Amino acid sequence: MLSASSRLLRLLSLLQARRHWAGPELAERLAVHPRTLRRDIDRLRELGYPVAASSGVAGGYALRPGQTLPPLQLDDEEALAVAIALRTAAAGRVGGIEEPALQALVKLEQLMPARLRRRADALRSAVQALQGVGPSVDASLLADLAGACRDQLGLDFDYVDAKGGSSRRSVEPQGVVHTGSRWYLVAWDRVRSDWRTFRLDRIAGPAQVGGHFKPRPGPEGGDLRAYVTRSLLLSPQAEQARVVLHAPLAQMAARIPATAARLEAMAGDAQRCLLQCGAHALDALVYWLLVLEVEFEVLEPPALRERMAQAMQRAARSLARSEAKTV
Repeated sequence: MLSASSRLLRLLSLLQARRHWAGPELAERLAVHPRTLRRDIDRLRELGYPVAASSGVAGGYALRPGQTLPPLQLDDEEALAVAIALRTAAAGRVGGIEEPALQALVKLEQLMPARLRRRADALRSAVQALQGVGPSVDASLLADLAGACRDQLGLDFDYVDAKGGSSRRSVEPQGVVHTGSRWYLVAWDRVRSDWRTFRLDRIAGPAQVGGHFKPRPGPEGGDLRAYVTRSLLLSPQAEQARVVLHAPLAQMAARIPATAARLEAMAGDAQRCLLQCGAHALDALVYWLLVLEVEFEVLEPPALRERMAQAMQRAARSLARSEAKTV
């Protein structure tokens, strides 16, 4: 059983993680009696944390925002995790957040004990981030979307699709997914009555936050990363590339991330596998097929075979010119 002080820290962490907790659910998470929970809530209030309580069927507890909210309680590993996240954000692809992230990092490191500051300094000197790829997103938009997902609030926004067409979308947001190069919102489209993914950099202007909606089970059993991956690889609106790789499935799976392509075994052929992915960026696909350094056969689309032939012709001409200069 947790000690009283450890229980208070756990209670505070739970209140900070979610906007509202039902009393019985919160007591169950802490493995305490509801009376003990009420006493712990009173102790937090005495320490200055503005915990609000509501009664009735939907009653429970919520940590209200305030002008003088006491500092968050973090253990060593949590503090290091926050420091790493802030340093990554300071050099990341979220527009407008770089300077505030750096300022927050400086404040956090000033509050760290010496033993923890040494570990943070070691991470800072050893970990270097490469320049990010993909479009940046606005920090305020990202915060608005994340808040709407958390609080189950509807959203309306203008959206520009891949062909430049603009439309007004009304959705019930489920979550935000970062693929490493782009941010996507997963949401239930009220007009189309289906799940959709929206690239955040294609949301035009601010999103209008609406009223509460009743939550529904998410796609892919709630695995939003898997849903976004499948949506990107097998979009019915996008032309698909199919390529046979002359290498075992396990070998290629270790080199090609699931977010980049789908790999399948070839029936009766353990030495080859099938790669399938969207063919919207043919030049990039040509490049990645070449750097894999394995034999391959392009099944479709024909345009990929044409781009591959053009790349080979350019390479042959460049090689011929280089050889002519050495003669």
